[in-house]
Amino acid sequence: MVSVDYILERISGKKVAAEVVLITQDEIKKVHKKDGWLFNWKKEYKNDQRQLYKLIVLGNPAIQGILSLEAIKGQQFIEMHLVELAPNNKGQNRQYFGVARHLVAFACKKSFEMGFEGYVVFTSKTMLIDHYIESLGASILYGQRMCIFPEGARKLVNSYYKTL
Repeated sequence: MVSVDYILERISGKKVAAEVVLITQDEIKKVHKKDGWLFNWKKEYKNDQRQLYKLIVLGNPAIQGILSLEAIKGQQFIEMHLVELAPNNKGQNRQYFGVARHLVAFACKKSFEMGFEGYVVFTSKTMLIDHYIESLGASILYGQRMCIFPEGARKLVNSYYKTL
């Protein structure tokens, strides 16, 4: 199932249809630090264990955010390695609201689809821990290591997909 939902355009306040899909090698080649991206997405793309997804507005190929996921099959969870908003979606003058939350909801949805019960694990930057607890329903496992447990994952997925 292709994930389709909405993100909010900051200026107009309108909901715009968006989708999360695999990013291609040609697309990843166009993602540069000199353009305001923080992570080395080309290096991340080369890791065969990970899948990279982009969030786009329907009808507009511009990447609004990127997500790196790895299925940890032996332990039954999704590892969310990196999430980044496009430079135009950072700060107070961002173009769209809800991009990061949508990408995390997608990670939770993938976890359910793979039979991992919604478990998504990630390492947070220290300054974002409280934000992730509040906005994503994540919990601290230890240190900066966090997890979205099934109940929180279900709420997050249902806020976008209404399928669980």
